[in-house]
Amino acid sequence: MTRDDVLDLCAALPGAAEDYPFGDGVAVYKVAERMFALIPLDGTPASVNLKCDPGLALELRTRYPSVSPGYHQNKRHWNTVVLDGSIADAELRWMISHSYELVVAGLPRAVRDRLPGR
Repeated sequence: MTRDDVLDLCAALPGAAEDYPFGDGVAVYKVAERMFALIPLDGTPASVNLKCDPGLALELRTRYPSVSPGYHQNKRHWNTVVLDGSIADAELRWMISHSYELVVAGLPRAVRDRLPGR
């Protein structure tokens, strides 16, 4: 999966909004103003920071050399995933979905209920 694929996938999630709070070099995807993905727009190989359940975050770091504690993020709750082709596309799509769903689950019910497709 390429950086552009990840950008497209994040943008397609219900209620997702692209923002640039850290400058033009990092696309930040939010749902209801809460971040679920940060994607540096330059650099090779590309990478994405994703929110993750703490126990699962440790498991993914053990399973995949391309997954490490979140760069410039809370290391307990965020992973950086290098897009070097070592993780199957389906698994990476699941990681993005997991990040999004964690954020949605933490939203107040009234906000969740207003999200498209909910």
